[in-house]
Order: sequence, then structure tokens, then C-alpha cells
Amino acid sequence: MTKPAFIITIDTEGDNLWQNHRQIKTENARFLPRFQALCEKYGFKPVWLTNYEMAIDPDYIEFAKDVITRGQGEVGMHLHAWNSPPDYDLTGDDWRWQPYLIEYPDEVLREKVVYMTTLLEETFGTKMISHRAGRWAFDSRYAKLLVELGYKVDCSVTPRINWRNAKGAPTGNGGTDYQHFPTQAYFMDLGNISQPGHSDLLEVPMSIQYKHGPLMNSFKQSYDRLRGKYRSPSVNWLRPSGGNTAQMIAVAEKTLAEGNDYVEFMLHSSEFMPGGSPTFKDEADIEQLYKDLDKLFSWLAERTVGMTLAEYYERKNKTY
Repeated sequence: MTKPAFIITIDTEGDNLWQNHRQIKTENARFLPRFQALCEKYGFKPVWLTNYEMAIDPDYIEFAKDVITRGQGEVGMHLHAWNSPPDYDLTGDDWRWQPYLIEYPDEVLREKVVYMTTLLEETFGTKMISHRAGRWAFDSRYAKLLVELGYKVDCSVTPRINWRNAKGAPTGNGGTDYQHFPTQAYFMDLGNISQPGHSDLLEVPMSIQYKHGPLMNSFKQSYDRLRGKYRSPSVNWLRPSGGNTAQMIAVAEKTLAEGNDYVEFMLHSSEFMPGGSPTFKDEADIEQLYKDLDKLFSWLAERTVGMTLAEYYERKNKTY
């Protein structure tokens, strides 16, 4: 029996972007080798989904080129529209609002994706195969452009989550509603990205499980509606938040029990650096993070095989 894949995706971006800095630093590039070494200890290969400021950082370039040369990971594309060239002022203050790429005009969306793809391919000397949208916002225009540019895998879908309440442009409609998207990998219908189709683009949704059962979810949503509010049901991700190893294992275990042939982990590159995120504020938090990761990876090593998104695509393409 073929073991399920364990796919590690890292949104590789500037330091603590949650604080909406006007100037983005990339000091977290110096903290990535420790995580890479932990992955290699267990035979896992992270996918470094890289955005603009990291793609021009000398320390990160040196690190990522070494990973690629040794075949111990993959570099993919990640794009934050508000600071990725070419410049286009959508809101009057894009650094404040951090609008979604899918809120920009078609021609601007195209220019930004083409620019980032070209930059990454020329910098790292390898074809870009894998992608994740900035702030998880994806649509059919974006999917069609990825296929046109030769991408094979997207991992922007967060099943069970509705991002409509998360504003980008203040006059926009918020992010993408993924509540009813598939929870398993599927070749995407480019006209309706929530449905399987016959395109060459493989969607690999994040591993996310409901925090509560159907009855509690129904009760909580009914209560919210009475208060004039709407929120997605509470969920747990396969991602660290500090001392949540058991929770992460439970997400992975349930995902595999549902018949998935992979589990997908994510974190931001800045979360490996003390003070690089709201979650991991100091060195003690980072040490706890690595304890959690070591336990999780040890559990997964017995049940899965490490794969990059490109390697997982090859496995799926053979059976499609």
C-alpha cells in the first residue's frame, strides 16, 4: 500500500507582516536553515512558497539555491499584491489595506503574476510549478493564468473557511468563500474552481478540520445569525500555534481517516524567528515550536512519506 504524502508548505515572506509595516524586513531568512535541517532529519521536503521581498534577499537566495541543488525541497510562488511589482495604487493606501490580488484589474493581475514568475525562475534557475495565493484569495482568472504560465499545482484552497469577512480593499467583497470546496486534491475546473474538472492544474487544499461537531456548529451559526453576524464554523489547521501538538496530530489523523492520500502543513517563514509573528514572540516560544514540530514530524514519519508539491503532482498525474 502506498503511503500518504506529507506536504510541508511555507509562506516565505517578510518579517511580521501582520503589523502592516510600511517597510518590510527579511531578517527571518537567517532562521530558515534550522527548520530545513529538521525536515531533512525526517526525510521531509518543504515547499518554500516565495514572495517578492524574499526573492530579492541575498541570504534567502543562497539558502534556497542550496535546497534546490541538493534536491531537498522546492521553491514555488507566493504573491502579496500590495508590494509586488509592478506598482499599482488600487485603494489609495494599499500598504494599509493589503488588497487581494483578485481585486485588481485583469491586466494588473497578469502583470504581477508574470513579473513574479519571471523573477523566481531567473533567480533560482528552475521552472515554477507550485503556487499559493497571497491571503488565500483565488478565482478562475487567476487559475487560468497559472495554467497559461505552466504552473501545475495550486494550494490556495482552505476548505471549510469563508474569507468574505476578511476585507482587502475597503470597498471590495472580501476574500474567497471556500466553505463548500473539496477537502481532497482535485484537478480543477478552470471555469468553476470549486469543482473537479479536466484542466492540468492540481488543487491541493489545506488540511483543515472542524473544531466542533455538526450539532455544535449548527447551534453556533444559528446564534450568530440571531446577533446579525456570520462567521465560518471554528476549525483547526495543520499548523503550529504553540503547544498544540495533540491538536495537529488529531487534524492529520482525521484527514487520513477520511481517505485523503496526503496531509498538508503550513507556516509562515517569519514564524521561525523570535518576534517575527504575533504567535512566537521570543526565543522560548521558538523552542516550544521546535519541540512541537519534532513530536509532530516523528508521528508523521511513521505514517507518511515526505513530498514536495511537484512530486505529489507527479504521483497524482500518473493515476489520473
